[in-house]
Amino acid sequence: MEAQEEKIYVALGDELQDGCKTLEWTLGRWKSQPISIVILHVTYKLSGKDYVYTPFGKLPASSVSDEKLKILRKYEQEKIDKILSKYISFCGKVKAEIFNVEKYDEPIHKLILDLISGLHITKLVIGFAFIKSSSWKAKTAIGVSFYIHEHKAESCDLFIICGGKEVFLRGENDQRIMEDEKGVMVAKLKDKVGFKFFIEKMFLENRRSPFASSTRKDSSSMQNHWENCVQEIEIYYQKLCSNLDGEEDYEQETGTSQQPSPTEAIMLEINSNPNMSLAERIESLRKKISETHERIRLKKKETKANVERHAKAERAICLCERRAQELEVQIKEEAGNRTELNKKLKTQKEQLSEVINDIEESKNRIKSVVELQSELSHKLHLSKMAKSQAEAQLQNEAVKRAEMVREIEVLRRGRDVFRRRIEFCRKKDGIGMAARLSELSCCLREYTDEEIKLATDDFSELFRLKLGSDLSSVYKGRINHVTVAVKVLNQANGLSQEDFQAKVKLISHIRHPHLLSMMGYCSQPSCIVFEYMQNGSLRDILFSTEGKGNRARALWWHDRVRIAAEVCSAICYLHMARPKPIVHGHLSPSNILLDGNLVAKVSGLGLNQYNHDESQVGWDIRAFGVLTLNLLTGRNWIDKDMLMDKTGLVRVLDDKAGPWPLDLAEGLVGLVLRCLSINNGPNKDLKMVTIMEALEEIRKNGDVLVAAGGYGCVDGDVSIDVPPVFLCPIFQEVMKDPHVAADGYSYEREAIAEWLRMGRDTSPITHLKLDHKILVPNHNLRSLAQDWHDKRSLSYP
Repeated sequence: MEAQEEKIYVALGDELQDGCKTLEWTLGRWKSQPISIVILHVTYKLSGKDYVYTPFGKLPASSVSDEKLKILRKYEQEKIDKILSKYISFCGKVKAEIFNVEKYDEPIHKLILDLISGLHITKLVIGFAFIKSSSWKAKTAIGVSFYIHEHKAESCDLFIICGGKEVFLRGENDQRIMEDEKGVMVAKLKDKVGFKFFIEKMFLENRRSPFASSTRKDSSSMQNHWENCVQEIEIYYQKLCSNLDGEEDYEQETGTSQQPSPTEAIMLEINSNPNMSLAERIESLRKKISETHERIRLKKKETKANVERHAKAERAICLCERRAQELEVQIKEEAGNRTELNKKLKTQKEQLSEVINDIEESKNRIKSVVELQSELSHKLHLSKMAKSQAEAQLQNEAVKRAEMVREIEVLRRGRDVFRRRIEFCRKKDGIGMAARLSELSCCLREYTDEEIKLATDDFSELFRLKLGSDLSSVYKGRINHVTVAVKVLNQANGLSQEDFQAKVKLISHIRHPHLLSMMGYCSQPSCIVFEYMQNGSLRDILFSTEGKGNRARALWWHDRVRIAAEVCSAICYLHMARPKPIVHGHLSPSNILLDGNLVAKVSGLGLNQYNHDESQVGWDIRAFGVLTLNLLTGRNWIDKDMLMDKTGLVRVLDDKAGPWPLDLAEGLVGLVLRCLSINNGPNKDLKMVTIMEALEEIRKNGDVLVAAGGYGCVDGDVSIDVPPVFLCPIFQEVMKDPHVAADGYSYEREAIAEWLRMGRDTSPITHLKLDHKILVPNHNLRSLAQDWHDKRSLSYP
């Protein structure tokens, strides 16, 4: 069970330093016991006789107006409240409270004794500064201490503290002494003894002396005079005591003076010589009285000076009153400023509260950010691990890609082998077709009108292919499960039936693998049946402007070289006819037809075509040069000056044909320039046979490049070698957005989408039917192509 706290009453004044020292002593004295402290503080009610403290010094309360007095009281109260709050704070964890006592005109020692009995105080600690603040004189403070010590209840323990140390009270004879714990005297006070007591004592001693009987007889007449002297001396003694009280107070306060008071000095001097007679003693007293009168005169003079000083002080008080009025105005201003400052302080406190709230929110946000950072760090760690795994997978994919590249290279070489075989088969098919047509020439069939109408669905517009240059119409038909082209002649050309039969017979005898073969004819209506060419004309492929659909049938450069050689062989065959050469006269891309295998066949030998002599052979040579130029550039017209240097040549080559071998292209350009330089007259140095030989040489070089995989275009020392895997099989260009089709091959998305939009459901490469039309982006190939393009840009800026 906890011990009950004991209340310690501590009387403190307004001197903060001395009060803190007193509290420090109290806390140290009872530090091992549970206590609570009650701080006794006396509040003085000012009256007109009291003094107030102002910035101009201590002034009488009556000299200050009520309003000023109220302000000064408020100021003093605020000052006292601050001191008391510091006392409470100084006690720390010890429970402390303030007990205010109002003091009016009651003496301080009586007030303290009333508190001891009223509050049943058992432990009272009094600071000496507390008693001094209740009296103007240190002598009075010492007397108050002894008075309380002597008259307090026996149940109350009293402790007097001076300068943070306990002092002890001791009475010795007529002296009262204050000592510290080491026995050193701090202050001393003597009891006052009336002057009349000394006189009576002296008189009584004289009466008891041997001379008393004689003196009693002689001095009866002096009794009245003695009484008057005693009364006068007593009055003087009182005045003297009142004048010397201040000096005695100072000596008593410091505790250093050991000299007797003036009254005691007089009495000691009279009693120091016991052999003096009464008359001598009276005479001595008269001398002392004279001296005293002189001192009184001096005191009066001093008093007059004091009166003058008092007048000056009154004038100073008036000045102080004026200053006090000014001070009052300043106080009011200060009060207004304080109000404003309080408002600003309140505003700043609110702002500070908002700042604190913002700081708390910021702390919460920082905490959230720290948590988010921790989470992100964890995710970053996971990402790094995933990255490491991805890098390992990428390395594996790179190894697989290298293997795929090697497999693609093997497949590419196999493809080239197949191409050579296809070329061989094409030649073989051409020879076989020529043999079959030679057999058919002996038995040229004549179709009836019903067979022609049945084949063309009665010349339906849906079967019309095109309108011929001679106003004839060409229809697509089917005879005996064979697709044919039926050319219906215009009746307006005025060709008789006999001439028609003769021309048909003449054309049927012109047979060549690269000349369009005639399969039969019909007299009524006049029409000729030719073999059907699936890929249309060369013009449709090179110059078609029907969008980008024609790019699905783009011709690669080695196909163009082959087509030029095939056309050259057909024209050379016509020019070698006997007895006279046959001149085509209308050689152009629109008269060059391509079958399903892109084999070229020359058409346009109409019924109104006549044989020419050798002087007109140059027409076909020049036309062949223009045709070859069309194959090189993919354009219908070109300035031949652009072909004079390699830079201009590379710039005008058709990019749809793939990367042209520059040496091969230069060889074709040389043939073109030779063909374009011929006149209309015969030229013994330039004939189609000569052109055929040079063209076959170029073709062989191209076949060697194809067989070796040489698809690059070499410009001087710079090699621009495009990996075949990056080329679109349809556009023959580096793919920018590769997509995988159902056949497993990658195409440019635009090209394969156009291929499928045209209604084709077969693979552009395998020609097998596609299982579906879904396109899947090939991101790996796209990334590799982009890397290749970036490296190429850095290497060849």
